[in-house]
Amino acid sequence: MSEQEFKRAFGYANTALDLLHRGRIPPYPQFYELLYTYATGANPQLNARINAIFQSGATPDHDLATKLYDEFLKAHDAHERLNSVSERMSHRIEAVHDAIDAALGNANSFSATLQSVTDGISDAISPEALREMARQLLAETQRMQDTNHKLEQKLEAARDDLSALQRDLDEARKESMLDPLTKIFNRKCFDEGLTKAMAEAATYGEPLSLVMIDIDQFKQFNDTYGHQTGDQVLRLVAMTLKSNIKGKDLAARYGGEEFAAILPSTDYAAALHVAENVRKALQAKELLKRSTNEKLGRITASFGVASYRPGDTPSSLLERADRCLYAAKHSGRNCVVGEIGLAAPEHAEKRDPQEAA
Repeated sequence: MSEQEFKRAFGYANTALDLLHRGRIPPYPQFYELLYTYATGANPQLNARINAIFQSGATPDHDLATKLYDEFLKAHDAHERLNSVSERMSHRIEAVHDAIDAALGNANSFSATLQSVTDGISDAISPEALREMARQLLAETQRMQDTNHKLEQKLEAARDDLSALQRDLDEARKESMLDPLTKIFNRKCFDEGLTKAMAEAATYGEPLSLVMIDIDQFKQFNDTYGHQTGDQVLRLVAMTLKSNIKGKDLAARYGGEEFAAILPSTDYAAALHVAENVRKALQAKELLKRSTNEKLGRITASFGVASYRPGDTPSSLLERADRCLYAAKHSGRNCVVGEIGLAAPEHAEKRDPQEAA
């Protein structure tokens, strides 16, 4: 590295560290990578997003840095891994095709030799000519056997390689659908899952319900105990949610401290029961600070429940569940509110994210 390149890289590093300090963001490798990438200008979309945040007068904090990293770097890594595995698999398949083409060419050559020998046989053929034909056939047969043996070896190796690549591809696909912190499904998987579940509900006439969940007073908890403990809370909520649903149900981190559960083949009453079970299970857990075993109290969450109606879109179903969640926050938190009996949309207040937290 030249002196000029070193100075430029050092400047990027200082900028990244300064932004970490200004935002009181922990200097974890992923956050350093995020802000170093911003300092270099290598990702225009990332820079545009952070610049807009600065222009609004805000400063990236831990939560926002996590969201930005998941969106711009973590997702990019998973996408790159998927592309890499797909490309390797494509090359291996091409190699198999080439081996098969070569074997077919040899088979055609062998057939041509057999035809030539057959055409050359006559009653007047001399012993010497017959011996030559036999020698030629033996040579061609040996060559064909060698070719087939090589093809078998290539196909066996290709089979093992393709099996390994398929495992890598399955793992990469699974990783791209998971939230890196909580290890449950991410927002992308939720969006796709909700669209699919609604299409199936419309086609088969099956019930479908949606539960939206928001951790109560999470920002205050984060500010009091620190972001590492906040991350522990997010993992606890994700684990509790996942362990209280089953079958085709899908649990996802919707964003920040908000979670969601898609419940196919589940009617409104059953969805309320599921939400109440999750609420009770979560409230029953006492959080400990890992470093000191200090008891930090119990975590609670608010729940909104809505069920699919014919003609619904993902946005309309989400909007009703979100209004129920907002109502739960204003009903004292740590409760479940369903859409039946809730105020009509035109009379319902708009949800204030800061008020709902």
